[in-house]
Amino acid sequence: MHEWFTTLDWIVLFGYLILTTVIGHFMGGKQATIKDFFAGGKSLPWWAVCGSIIATEISGVTFIGVPGGVMAANGDFTYMMWGIGSVIGRVIVGLVFVKVFYEDEIYSPYDYMGRRIKPQLKTLATAFFTVGSILGQSVRVLVAALPLKVVTGLDFEYCILIIGIFAITWTLMGGMRTVIWTDVMQFCLFTIGGLVTLLWIVGHLDGGWSTFWTVADANEKTGMWNFDFGIGNEFKFTFWVAIIAVPFQNLTAFGVDQLNAQRMFCCKNASDAKKAIIFSSFGQALTYLMLLVGAALFVFYYNNPPEGTLAENLNFMKDDKPSTLADGGTPKDGDVVFPIWIVSELPPGLAGLILAGLFAAAISSLDSILAALSQTTISLIHNPENNPNLDQTMLVKASRKWVLIWGVGLTVFTLLMSYVKDVLEIPILPLAFGMTTYTMGPLLGMFLCALIGKGSYRGILCGAVISFIITMFLRMDIWVLIDKINGGVDWLVTLPTYGFNDEGKVTALVASEWMWPIGTLLTLGGGLIGARLKE
Repeated sequence: MHEWFTTLDWIVLFGYLILTTVIGHFMGGKQATIKDFFAGGKSLPWWAVCGSIIATEISGVTFIGVPGGVMAANGDFTYMMWGIGSVIGRVIVGLVFVKVFYEDEIYSPYDYMGRRIKPQLKTLATAFFTVGSILGQSVRVLVAALPLKVVTGLDFEYCILIIGIFAITWTLMGGMRTVIWTDVMQFCLFTIGGLVTLLWIVGHLDGGWSTFWTVADANEKTGMWNFDFGIGNEFKFTFWVAIIAVPFQNLTAFGVDQLNAQRMFCCKNASDAKKAIIFSSFGQALTYLMLLVGAALFVFYYNNPPEGTLAENLNFMKDDKPSTLADGGTPKDGDVVFPIWIVSELPPGLAGLILAGLFAAAISSLDSILAALSQTTISLIHNPENNPNLDQTMLVKASRKWVLIWGVGLTVFTLLMSYVKDVLEIPILPLAFGMTTYTMGPLLGMFLCALIGKGSYRGILCGAVISFIITMFLRMDIWVLIDKINGGVDWLVTLPTYGFNDEGKVTALVASEWMWPIGTLLTLGGGLIGARLKE
């Protein structure tokens, strides 16, 4: 496939990345204090912060994983239901959480927790955030690097290295100001890339929009509603999960996770921060656009069965034999379908521009988490929110040092995650969300204890540990690795949360997304019960 990625494409790809770097440097400004470095001097316009939130949320997972999910067996639009819970979560964050962030001079929700409950809670919350970030963001980098390897011909290690170098460079140049303004550029490129793809495919179909929708609907690709509870099967995108569990996930993702919360600290005041987070709900339109792209890709290859090298790379299979979509085949790896279509169908130059969006998506995810991890590390070591007389020049230098350390560390960890993905053999989208189920519930429970102003640290810790253990017995992550090392995890089927699939392998039966609310309640309950016992 890399032979189709032309010299012009390479020029456009690196030209875009270099242009973004130059603009990021120009917009970064002077970084004299950590307030400048981590909060953009609290002077950024709310609409730019809003665009940055959307760009970070979309990332490569949505740009690649969502179309791939539609292409997969039983793939449809049910993922869009989660937008309901997402909007609910953002509105609550904007109306309730944002206000407390602007009451004191703090840089993260974990500073707030430490002040309201106990300094050790700040350390615990930072630890949970760090673990979740390393796991989740590494997957987001991986989601872009793997298909880029296929279509550019670069070794996987080089793809990761390019992403890592640009992410570190952008973050070092101007802190959060550079991160946010480069994210705004990525948001524009995501939108253009999705629209170009959809309009290009529909425009080349006999019958246009009518053919597109008729074929997609006839093959059950446009269904959006599923009212299963996600218990007793592996299907997770359901209405009840969307309205009950997903709001908890989004309360954490946008109100407690420093990755997005840090952006709100960059606004001029609480009112602007509220607008930024609530209006980021319109990012769901981009998600729907990428679902349409997935359906369009299905219709395109349904009507134009690939042949030769293209067929080998797309690898449409049925019952472990080569097949076409019209005969019931599905892509063995849905995550490469969109990138392969880009280089095989779009003209040179345009293909390079859209694939630059993939690189930029991964860079956007990585530079955002580098800034967040650096800030939380500096906060733990130097506690600047409680020591306003610290040397700001020293703090900025230390911040840059930790950006570099975390950048190298996450780049190496992404390579490790590549091995984990191959071992687990599951689509990348559930994997990315699955990583969050271990930490998001406990983090939200900790924050709610702080918001209420009541909670025992030991009780919170016990609730968080119990939540972590329960999650471990709802997922396969750890057990697959143990099975590869020692063999023999069939005993798991004696538990009600596991069973055998059609291939005779042990599989999880309960949607682990339910741990978002359960983990929250366990941690919150542990904190409140512990406080009650101390009275």
